[in-house]
Amino acid sequence: MGTNRKKALILGSAALLVLVLVGGGVAFVVTGGDDLKYQTQSALRKAMPATAAAELQERGVTLASPLKCEDLPGWTKTKMRVSCTGTTSDKKPVEVLGSGEQETDKSYYTILVDGQPLVENVSCLGADCDTQDS
Repeated sequence: MGTNRKKALILGSAALLVLVLVGGGVAFVVTGGDDLKYQTQSALRKAMPATAAAELQERGVTLASPLKCEDLPGWTKTKMRVSCTGTTSDKKPVEVLGSGEQETDKSYYTILVDGQPLVENVSCLGADCDTQDS
């Protein structure tokens, strides 16, 4: 009887492992394996001026000078928040807001030009969108 119990435990453990692996594979396929492009507050802050400028350029908006970015109050290691500001070549204010959530592996970006949304809650900006499509 001890041998049968041992076999049942081994078989049950193996079946559970298979279920976990299959479930993980399904979750990966459903979510697309999305990981945050920028894993830290510093990386997000450093990347946003270039990615936002590229997004603006793609939409026909020219900046007078590079965007200046800073950490937003309340950011944490798991909830990153960055704000960038600048001016267009025709002197309209630009504000870019970016966030990343470690828990959900989601990023969101919004760009306001002269107070009006140019993009709202998109998951990528500029060339970063090209790398997500592939």
